[in-house]
Amino acid sequence: MDPVRNPFAPGAGSQPPELAGRRAIVDEARVALHRVIQGRSSQSQLLLGLRGVGKTVLLNKIEELALEAGYLTSFIEAPEDRPLPDLLYPKLHQVLRKLSVADEAKAKAVAALRALKGFASAFKVTVGDVSIAYEPDEGTADSGDLDADLSELFLLVGQAAKEAGKGWALLIDEVQYLSGKDLSALIVALHRVNQKGLPVIFFGAGLPQLAGMAGDAKSYAERLFTYPAVDALDADSARHAIRQPVEDEEESIEEPAVADIVEKTHGYPYFLQEWGFQAWNHAQGNCITAADVESATQAAMRRLDEGFFNVRLERLTPRERDYVYAMASLGSGPYRSNDVAHCLGDTTQSLGPCRAKIISKGMIYSPAHGDIAFTVPMFDDFLRRNFPERVSLVGKK
Repeated sequence: MDPVRNPFAPGAGSQPPELAGRRAIVDEARVALHRVIQGRSSQSQLLLGLRGVGKTVLLNKIEELALEAGYLTSFIEAPEDRPLPDLLYPKLHQVLRKLSVADEAKAKAVAALRALKGFASAFKVTVGDVSIAYEPDEGTADSGDLDADLSELFLLVGQAAKEAGKGWALLIDEVQYLSGKDLSALIVALHRVNQKGLPVIFFGAGLPQLAGMAGDAKSYAERLFTYPAVDALDADSARHAIRQPVEDEEESIEEPAVADIVEKTHGYPYFLQEWGFQAWNHAQGNCITAADVESATQAAMRRLDEGFFNVRLERLTPRERDYVYAMASLGSGPYRSNDVAHCLGDTTQSLGPCRAKIISKGMIYSPAHGDIAFTVPMFDDFLRRNFPERVSLVGKK
């Protein structure tokens, strides 16, 4: 088959040719967007799931829906080491400049820009090339109390958007990397604009531990957000995600080949895209066969091992690697922290800081008290295949 016409897109956040199995999440977001811009109450969303399940893809789709519904949008990918004010400043500046060109919203937008300048000064935001011509409005969003100042700033942005007949949608990926203080302030600000019925809505995505983090930050977070679970696709949706793109290109794929891909990938969207991509490129005729899938598997596994899996392992220190090797030695997760400690000949308490560090790096999470699991699907299998000696060694301690 012609590789130029290969419809599959195995990339980080790349839009797949067929967004299968996610209709309920997309429809819920669409309804929320239309309700909020009409001044009706609706909950923001936090999409929760493991790596490679398509959370970023969904955020991108929701941003498209927001633009269609009349929103100005701000999309942020939260890194591990930058404070929220630094991330928000250029995005808010961009939104307010757009709002300031609307005659009916100019006064409100200018007031918000002046507040934003004071906010940046109060939190020592590194502004780079982004500068505001207006003088700050002293006493507005510049107290240095992030909860209060961010709430005040969001209210001003929401008021300007309302005057312009627009909405503002804030979308943040990797929300779990926000500090507890920043997450708390964000929740407080969203709660405040929600109380005032302003056209501001938030969509976030993160690893499964994010729900607990939000609840720890503010007890009312469980009422402020919905928490759609983004998981592996069911068998029918996974088959559709493979078959439909091939048929849209007026080619074909045998049912045994589809079934083999679904089985090998366990329905995880990123893996489906990788196997589909490789199977298409390995097909000799105009129909993908089970033999094509089998020959493509080695290439798919090699790409995943060298990229998707290995780049995450390389972020760990030697001691942290021993911890995940011990997890893999126990088979498929979730794992009991006590069992991992036993493998390492250590105690759960003394391994606590190491475990916490791996969690902070987004490699593992705690699905229940005393349990741990990998945030990367099939990571245990990757470790056993590529580091059998290390896995076996820690498993014998």
